[in-house]
Amino acid sequence: MRILPIAAAIAATLAVAACATTTSPTGRTQYVGAVSQEQLNQMGAQAFTEQKAKMQQTGNAAQKRYVDCVVRAVVAQLPAAQRQIAWESAVFVDDNPNAFALPGGKVGVYTGIFTVAKNQDQLAAVIAHEIGHVIANHHDERITRQMGAQAGLGVVGALVGSRYGDGATQTTNQLGGAALQAAFLLPGSRAQETEADVVGQRLAAEAGFDPRQAVNLWQNMIAASGGSRPPQWLSTHPDPSARIGELQQRATDLVPTWEQARAAGRRPACG
Repeated sequence: MRILPIAAAIAATLAVAACATTTSPTGRTQYVGAVSQEQLNQMGAQAFTEQKAKMQQTGNAAQKRYVDCVVRAVVAQLPAAQRQIAWESAVFVDDNPNAFALPGGKVGVYTGIFTVAKNQDQLAAVIAHEIGHVIANHHDERITRQMGAQAGLGVVGALVGSRYGDGATQTTNQLGGAALQAAFLLPGSRAQETEADVVGQRLAAEAGFDPRQAVNLWQNMIAASGGSRPPQWLSTHPDPSARIGELQQRATDLVPTWEQARAAGRRPACG
């Protein structure tokens, strides 16, 4: 009955040993680097290809242009290394109000998002949030944690007589399917989601989108859920009332940034 605590300790030790310490855009300590940026980009491309293979893409050209326009406006405000990537977006036919962004410049939006993102500023709040995950190295952080946990389980399996195999080899073999799903396409931790809010709201303002509309988007999300559990895209976020308060405070602080962007000619006209 003491295997799980031992597993957690071993996993934590291996995760730290296999990675480097860095600081996130909000000053949070991160453990990253279990895989290279090139590998992350490859895994992002693989996950995107798999998503396109299993989900129908919209035939609505206006929706595709709309999303592309918002993505381009947000990407234009990224650090140089991220701007140089050939960003690609896809709109998937699905009623779930969801979206994601992946290393290597991949953005996916579900058609359900248009039911809650009522204008380009609200859509930008969603897309900038997801791109925020990428530039804050959240996928690297998740993969590092995933690899450490898998290696730890391999050691514990050996302790109890299981022929699980070498932890590192097993991890390498499993960096696809469920591992990609957990690291790339599922919501992150609350810390990561809040951080993506901070990064994304600033990105949107710098791109010329009204940061106050992030509050309206959240309110639309809550209304669409009918007061029940919020959609998957919001499932790991903090308490809704607390989050709305944080979004409102940041929006007030970011209005000057938005006004400066508009004065500099950044006035997106995406739809």
